Amino acid sequence: MKKIILTASVILLFFSCKNKEVSKEVIVDKVSIDSVFKHYYEESLKLYPLNATLSGDSRYNNYLPNDITASFKNKQKAFYNAYRDELLSFNKDSLSKEQRMSYEVLMWECNINLDKLQYPTELIPINQFSSLPQTIGQLAGGSSAQPFKTATDYKNWLQRLNDYVVWCDTAIVNMKKGIKTGYVLPKSLTLKVIPQMESFSSGAPKEHLFYSPIKNIPNNISRAEKDSLALAYETIIAEKIIPTYKKLENFFRDEYLPASRETSGINDVPRGNAYYGHQIQTFTTTSLEADSIHKLGLSEVARLENEMKKVMAEVNFKGELKDFFQAIRTARELMPFDKPAQVIENFNEIHQKMKPQLAKLFDLTPKTEFEVRRTEAFREASASAEYNPGSIDGTRPGVFYVPIPDVKKYNIYSDEDLFLHEAIPGHHYQISLQQENKSLPDFRKTLWYSAYGEGWALYSESLGKELGLYNDPYQYFGMLSAEMHRAIRLVVDTGIHTKGWSREKAIEFSLAHEAESEESITAEIERYMSWPGQALSYKIGQLKIIALKNKAQKQLGDKFDIKIFHNKVLESGCIPIKLLEEKINTWILKNTVDE
Repeated sequence: MKKIILTASVILLFFSCKNKEVSKEVIVDKVSIDSVFKHYYEESLKLYPLNATLSGDSRYNNYLPNDITASFKNKQKAFYNAYRDELLSFNKDSLSKEQRMSYEVLMWECNINLDKLQYPTELIPINQFSSLPQTIGQLAGGSSAQPFKTATDYKNWLQRLNDYVVWCDTAIVNMKKGIKTGYVLPKSLTLKVIPQMESFSSGAPKEHLFYSPIKNIPNNISRAEKDSLALAYETIIAEKIIPTYKKLENFFRDEYLPASRETSGINDVPRGNAYYGHQIQTFTTTSLEADSIHKLGLSEVARLENEMKKVMAEVNFKGELKDFFQAIRTARELMPFDKPAQVIENFNEIHQKMKPQLAKLFDLTPKTEFEVRRTEAFREASASAEYNPGSIDGTRPGVFYVPIPDVKKYNIYSDEDLFLHEAIPGHHYQISLQQENKSLPDFRKTLWYSAYGEGWALYSESLGKELGLYNDPYQYFGMLSAEMHRAIRLVVDTGIHTKGWSREKAIEFSLAHEAESEESITAEIERYMSWPGQALSYKIGQLKIIALKNKAQKQLGDKFDIKIFHNKVLESGCIPIKLLEEKINTWILKNTVDE
């Protein structure tokens, strides 16, 4: 126990110590590798307190670091260098199999995060899809990960909001620096950010989204405390939140929009090509290059088109594939709802339909509860369907969010596929099992590698027929369309960020090869523009899992058990693709040798 405390304090000392030689001498007092894993997790929660909140750890709910400052980047650099040095002091051969896996995972974390620090990402701190304002907006509604059960919870959020206001001021300063260096958003994305800022920059404080927790304040809080908190929330909204969003709105409209770039790809900002290479490595956890990914995408698009034509023939549709896409986009029978609640109920019915079949494919199932919710109104127009994990202790359920901006136009043709991906056995199974796995060190319970996580979810979509779904040819076509959507991503993401593709060219390519609406496709393309490389992870991960399953089936023959294969893929949680491949290959070899 003493050594655990010493190491934690040593890491803190490393952050503040300017003499590197002294730091190295202090760190020599080595502890067990398991202690390193534990300390890493504990220190990472202090560094990234939102991660603690999202995992259900309430210790840092009152704090939001200003993570877009030079001093914070220096702290990150010290943090990852310190733990990399700790790891390098161990002999890997002396570690157990599970310890070696954790060693490799943590080494990857240190290296990939240190690599990212060389790029000035803090100069584009806000976008329309995945930046802190979207996260804060979700938490502010009072029904997400930030708890609002006690008076302390309510006060914690007030403190965190004060930090957020400071962060927003820094964001404006950074974006002004970005304007001077050409490190700015594309104009089309800036145009989407402005209305998001507008939605919070006016109105009566008591009608503001950020006042929502007060409207649902629990009865265990005294009347005097309720009144005090209500006044505090009304005050911070009126005096800080609304003025901050008004400042952001004016800045984006008056200064940032005129300076935003006409081009779509990240390669148009300073060192953009190198940064995109880093993003490919981050999100695919491979050494693949953009050009080979682009060619793979074109090949997958062609293969899936042939499969789609088979469905078109099955339903006796006469015409070209693009005509079939249009027919599906506009088919009134595929848009049967007039109330958002009906969309949610349809997903719950899909869940009930597949439940009896799950035991055929899985004997590892999570305890964490699950539910389907509509995406919040403030971000619904630019949002995709998504899964938000439950808490590690299982007290907060996993949530599948569904955007329903216009229920009359909501098309159900791919709902079965979407449920398999976002919910069960996709993200909810994989993430919940990872969080519940007591054999994993804490830092691995919340790790996310997109190629593995999204690859698993996309792989899960292929299991529909075995789970009693896809009996309707349009739902099966929905599965093919979803896979096509991910294949298209390989083409358009690399096209946008390395080949000079415009936003319009990417939209046109997508419209020609999938049945999504133009509105939905436009939001997707703008997502890729704001989040370079992330869209590549789905297909890269899925194809690797399929290849590993095919290899196992071929080499194990009658000994192959799909449930055991799924266990082997899921039991280690999110890991880089290279480590997953090594693990499955070792399992295959062991079982063929034992024959």
